[in-house]
Amino acid sequence: MVESERVTIRLPHERINALQALVDQGRFSTLSDAVRAAIDRFVDGEFTPDYIEKVTVELPKGNVVNLKQLVQDGDSISVDDAIRNAVREYIRKRLAEAIEGLEK
Repeated sequence: MVESERVTIRLPHERINALQALVDQGRFSTLSDAVRAAIDRFVDGEFTPDYIEKVTVELPKGNVVNLKQLVQDGDSISVDDAIRNAVREYIRKRLAEAIEGLEK
């Protein structure tokens, strides 16, 4: 197990209720796990290498279900990976079309 320290924070009731709702939905085992996940996401976003820019994408739930199915089928290792692959493919296609248009 990773060594850790205890940190005490104060949060508004609305945030506690929102985090508890995530626990109640089964997305996290405990309130502490939900807080740790939020902190991890924040820290990862703040310390992204300079050559990478993170973008947050909001998708309809149906699209997320389809992306999760790609992962389950083994086509991607994660939802993030599936999105990266789709964006790369879209960019390759658009660049090829642009180059083809310039060659005409």
